[in-house]
Amino acid sequence: MSTLQTLDRGIRALEVVAARSSGISVADLSAEIGVARAIGYRLVSTLEEHRLLTRDVDGKVYLGASIPALASQYWPGLLSLATPVLQDLADKTNATAFMSVAEGDEAVAVLSLDPAAASVLRVGYRVGSRHPLTLAAAGIAILAARAPSEADLPEVVEARRQGYVITRGQLQAGAVGVAAPLRLSGTVRGGPEASIGVVALQDFDSESASDPVLEAARKISATQ
Repeated sequence: MSTLQTLDRGIRALEVVAARSSGISVADLSAEIGVARAIGYRLVSTLEEHRLLTRDVDGKVYLGASIPALASQYWPGLLSLATPVLQDLADKTNATAFMSVAEGDEAVAVLSLDPAAASVLRVGYRVGSRHPLTLAAAGIAILAARAPSEADLPEVVEARRQGYVITRGQLQAGAVGVAAPLRLSGTVRGGPEASIGVVALQDFDSESASDPVLEAARKISATQ
């Protein structure tokens, strides 16, 4: 598969900057994407013109104002409708609530919300993080919404039967995930395969969290 090198570098630059909430210098960005500093400056300047990147007075690079505008057009309405439901789910379970979508053979987190109440320890689930669909609650829940197949893993079959899935330690030692699939129609007909759920540490009461997760999934699905 052929790619456009300059476009590929620009996208990689955006991904690197997105992972650095405290900003990154053009020199460090250039090193990370493997280009000469002069090319890095040209890339940043071009992306700045489109407001995809911005620089502060110290020269550190951050994501620009066009990023949220683009993100708002990702299955319009879905994220805005899901946000208050997931925030309520996070508050009820005192765990990080998330939405993930299928992209190829991976699950990608597109929304992550922490409970409003302070918590001593919390498992982070960063927007943009990805993992195989066959690992962790988010991916298995997505697979469970698909038509049955002889190749289905046992945990996918079980998740399809009970409507949700609980996984432990598959992505991070000590982490527990509970997820259920979304069944989207209406305004996002033909939209993404998606799941929602919560993730917390191993002393988390995962069975008690299954009902709030299922209810949140029903609420989001019903609004579409």
